[in-house]
Amino acid sequence: MKLIYRPEIDGVRAIAVIAVILYHAQISIYHYQPFKGGFIGVDIFFVISGYLITSIILKELFFSNTLSFKRFFERRARRILPVLLIVMLFSLPFAWILLIPSSLIDFCKSIIYSLGFSSNFYFWYSGQQYGAESGLLKPFLHTWSLSVEEQFYILFPIIILITFRYFKNYLIHILIVGFVVSLGLADWFSRNHPSFNFYVLPTRAWELLSGSVMAYFEIKKGYRCKKTKLNSIFPFIGILLIGYSILFFNNEDMRHPSLYTLSPIIGTCLIIWYSNKDEIITKILSIKIFVGVGLISYSLYLWHYPIFAFAREINLFDGYILHKFFFIFIAFLLSIFSFYFIEKPFRDKEIQFKKILTILLLTIICLISFNYYGIFSEGASSRLPKDMPQEKLRLKDANFFQKENTQKIVLIGDSHAEALEFHLNEEIKKNDLSLYSFPTALYLNNFTFSNKKTGKILEDYALVNNELDNFIKENSNLVVILHYRWSIRFLETYFDNEEGFKEQSKTLYRFILEPTGVKTTSREEREKFIIEALKLQIENILNRGHKLILVYPVPEMGFHPIRLLYRKHLFEKNFSSSSLPILSGSYDVFKKRNKLVFEILDNIQNPNIYRVYPHNLFCNTIVKDRCVANDKENIFYFDDDHLSSHGSKLVVREIMNKINP
Repeated sequence: MKLIYRPEIDGVRAIAVIAVILYHAQISIYHYQPFKGGFIGVDIFFVISGYLITSIILKELFFSNTLSFKRFFERRARRILPVLLIVMLFSLPFAWILLIPSSLIDFCKSIIYSLGFSSNFYFWYSGQQYGAESGLLKPFLHTWSLSVEEQFYILFPIIILITFRYFKNYLIHILIVGFVVSLGLADWFSRNHPSFNFYVLPTRAWELLSGSVMAYFEIKKGYRCKKTKLNSIFPFIGILLIGYSILFFNNEDMRHPSLYTLSPIIGTCLIIWYSNKDEIITKILSIKIFVGVGLISYSLYLWHYPIFAFAREINLFDGYILHKFFFIFIAFLLSIFSFYFIEKPFRDKEIQFKKILTILLLTIICLISFNYYGIFSEGASSRLPKDMPQEKLRLKDANFFQKENTQKIVLIGDSHAEALEFHLNEEIKKNDLSLYSFPTALYLNNFTFSNKKTGKILEDYALVNNELDNFIKENSNLVVILHYRWSIRFLETYFDNEEGFKEQSKTLYRFILEPTGVKTTSREEREKFIIEALKLQIENILNRGHKLILVYPVPEMGFHPIRLLYRKHLFEKNFSSSSLPILSGSYDVFKKRNKLVFEILDNIQNPNIYRVYPHNLFCNTIVKDRCVANDKENIFYFDDDHLSSHGSKLVVREIMNKINP
């Protein structure tokens, strides 16, 4: 039994996909982004998918008492795979030309996981935060939602068939319980494990099941709502809930998915359940422009993200709003093409599925072969100019050199300290010393480190600091090195070099330090607590007879040097890899951003404090009044603020001069 076509559902699809596109495009009007809640378009898709898929499955079960898995998965393959594979094939040459080796490796892995409908796990495991600036450069990040849907399509029919056969009378109860349990999990995980919560099926299933519950009641009753008054009111309320979510939700400071996400989900359900051909919202959603966009919404969703990502790689997407609308227009053109020449032909049942399957399998083999080559060739690093630095810009060594009855060196700090570990460890070996490392956001007693968005306290922070306390108490004559990205701890803001490069499009850092048991109301209040606690902590280290080396801030760049150099190699005729152009940021901006940090550290005085100033190595040296990211032969940074292997070697040399004067 075929489903009755409902044009208003395509209209809702159109709203969802346009919301997602405008969100990913980061459209700004007078520095305000009006579509910060556009990410909920994906949630709307989940509701619609749950409704339609459950309708297909239950109609077959109720009217024929059986379910053909072969026919079900054939329909899904015809619907999903052809366009997905075309978008992947289309992306390969752009990735080969535009992506630096590390980015190409990530691109290749994401495609392989996408082909296995598990990219949601890949992006979660790799620590990719959805909505973060780094994610905007990953062409297939958006396939996480496709993976969630496919996992649902694989598991759900099996669960429904078993339930229908043995627990038919409890089918709706199981659907509702599944909805409630999944929603409860989503709300709990949103506070405790937000990244996992965002990407996985168990915490997304409630959105799909909300559609499933509606499909069950519609098929069981044979109709939806017949009350005219409700049909005229609730679709309007539904569109208001969706519109409110798109305009006023903000992924940066809300838990999602969670109970807060009920707003757009309920809105979508109200439209699906109460829409009626005589009702105004249904009529609006059924007009040709909405239906047309809804019909191409799947293609549009697949095309827009890689187009935006590649445009960002070559710096064509940011800036003028017209640039963004140009690439949105390109996405629409490609989507119309793929709908009429890929989607529709492959869904034509007159074409034998064996032929389609052969084409799909051959394409998948080609994609897997290319992407495995990209991974095992280390991102095809041979594409880079021979004279451009190609060795790994970041070296790690977890096996710290430790030897009994030798001077113990203790490195304390965050990821900026971690960037020093490799070369510091090498120098420790040469000097017959021992190295111990304690990774912590900031070594403070009786403080918590929490996520400002979710309120979740990171328990590892207290554990490491307690372990560090014991180490400092139990050992004597230590050399303690403190090094952090100081500015982000005190200012709680990401870096803007004020010359067109921003570390993040958003400003505020999402983690905060607070005294245990104290709920602060402002950054300034937290700053006072942190300064006093830092002074006490340093006094505690010195009073125990230890030597302290304070490593001052490393200048932040705001741009990725190797990516920027590669871009120059591609597009600037005068580029010479044998004599690299000097990339730099303002020395004045560095001093302004770190003024407070210098004041705090300079005011802590003691004969056993030694100071290392990384900025003296990189600022006002090669170029007057500038902090450089490289010289003619070497790159000092592996990203926008962390030192590369060569940059860290320079700082470690200064540290060793303090250890062995």
